[in-house]
Amino acid sequence: MDAVESAARWVVGMTPGGSTYVLTKWVFLRALALIYLIAFASFWVQVRGLIGPHGILPAEQFLQAVREHHGVERFRLVPTLFWLRADGTALVVGCLAGVVAAVLVLFNVWPTVNLVLCWALYLSLAAVGGTFMAFQWDVLLLETGFLAILAAPRGTLPAFTLLLLWWLLFRLTFESGIVKLNSGDATWRNLTALDYHFWTQPLPTWTAWYVNLLPAWCKKGMVLATYVFEIGFPLLIFGPRPVRLVAAAGLIFFQLTILGTGNYNFFNLLAIALALLLLDDAGWARVLPERVVQAVSGSVRSPSLPVTAAVTVVGLVTLLFATIKLWGTTFPGSNPPQLLIRPMVWLEPFRSVNAYGLFRVMTTERPEIVVEGSDDAQTWRAYEFPWKPGDLVRRPRFVEPHQPRLDWQMWFAALSSYEYVSWFPAFEARLLEGSPDMLRLLRSNPFPDHPPRYVRALLYRYRFTTAAERRATGAWWARELMGAYSPTVSLAR
Repeated sequence: MDAVESAARWVVGMTPGGSTYVLTKWVFLRALALIYLIAFASFWVQVRGLIGPHGILPAEQFLQAVREHHGVERFRLVPTLFWLRADGTALVVGCLAGVVAAVLVLFNVWPTVNLVLCWALYLSLAAVGGTFMAFQWDVLLLETGFLAILAAPRGTLPAFTLLLLWWLLFRLTFESGIVKLNSGDATWRNLTALDYHFWTQPLPTWTAWYVNLLPAWCKKGMVLATYVFEIGFPLLIFGPRPVRLVAAAGLIFFQLTILGTGNYNFFNLLAIALALLLLDDAGWARVLPERVVQAVSGSVRSPSLPVTAAVTVVGLVTLLFATIKLWGTTFPGSNPPQLLIRPMVWLEPFRSVNAYGLFRVMTTERPEIVVEGSDDAQTWRAYEFPWKPGDLVRRPRFVEPHQPRLDWQMWFAALSSYEYVSWFPAFEARLLEGSPDMLRLLRSNPFPDHPPRYVRALLYRYRFTTAAERRATGAWWARELMGAYSPTVSLAR
């Protein structure tokens, strides 16, 4: 333990007379608690419509199928507290309990216990959430939350735990850059990716419409800057203190630019929270109130030996598996040693050591699904979603840090074929049933008195309007019909 901690102290600069991270730990845990609060509250308002008994993919049915096919192994394959009960009330209570636990961490009430509870509850929701909880920021929150448990016990922030969190920040950013090069995608190679990104991203914002008007040379420069921020700046994380502060400033600035032109819910906030760990106490003492500095610094004590031992053992395993994940992303095609494959596969359902890499391949078109209902299969009325593009004159809006997960999945569905989107027929069935829980996820219901007799989905090609087109029409979007996305379906009544 001494050898591991001594090596980590050298890397993070906790040498005698060097940096300390007591205030850093206090700030980071507050930031993480706020992000947990956002994540639980965001899912709370959607959980019944997504995975409730009358939602698109009911959690009860999923767990029943797993129970029938996997026996006792189901508890590892689907690690969730909802094995006890998974009806709508239980799902809502799970989200509410997560909100309460996050608030308690925010106010430093039993932080270790409540961080464990936050992690367990979010894992439980992710395990039964299926495709609606299968985003990189969900597993990033679980991995960050798991490492935060190691940092939470009262006392100083162990250098090894801090190193693990820095390693996570490095992997998140570096892998996001390196996958763009490894993918072989032409738009990233010829620097034209941002010619498409602002209008093909899942939920564009009105600021993205304006940024999209920038000249091509400017957007090529922004692609080069993306490589610098995602591949170059992470290498500075492990440098001397001045270099590390440059890394923090650069990574935070980069996340703010993404936050300002897209809707990526709590992802940017979580990446920024990790970057804040690069600032030491000397930096925080300049910006935090003196009262907070004195109170936090005065409560420091060394963690107990059992806690240190547990953190070291768990941390070493995490470091090993995380490094293997990084190696596999950086060098595609390489395989980990056979000895390690089995334990890595066994731990995979816990989603707490992950590989990352956003926008590996840039989408160059924007297919958009428009869902319509009818009483007679002749006159059709469209369902409007709250945030995804639909009405051409409706201004794209900011929704972060909330994530409307159905709107997000509609983007993925449009990029695939109807036959391969397993949840879409269930979504259409809920429309035909008039499920109130599911309809609350939509912006408007064109059939307020009764469900439609027929539902269909059409596929359009959307793009941002030009400045001239918007002046002439007032529309933010232009579109053309591509054809049917799904066959017309009906529900006999």
